[in-house]
Amino acid sequence: METSETVEALGALAHEHRLAIYRLLVEAGPDGMSAGDIAERIGLAPSSLTFHVQSLQRAGLIAQRRLSRQLFYSADFAAMNELVDYLTRNCCGGKPCATACNPVIAQKATTKPRKTA
Repeated sequence: METSETVEALGALAHEHRLAIYRLLVEAGPDGMSAGDIAERIGLAPSSLTFHVQSLQRAGLIAQRRLSRQLFYSADFAAMNELVDYLTRNCCGGKPCATACNPVIAQKATTKPRKTA
């Protein structure tokens, strides 16, 4: 991902509704969600939803597909991974990362296993 693409993606995500839509689509997985379901979950009018998803589409963060008369949207996981890679590419200057740079691993390491009966 180039710098200009990264700026466009971050700009698209820099709005409360667009960020909520994107996070919802990431949570939904590759199948995505219908426009109606997204609008209902986020609490947006259809015209407002259209405005916001178009911004996310232009930034290359989501994909749209039509099934009969319904529109479905899904996160573009390759684009998401490229964005995260761009942001973390030179983490810790090429040295092994400290725990603070890898919160997922740190969280797993400090989580105590549950006891089962």
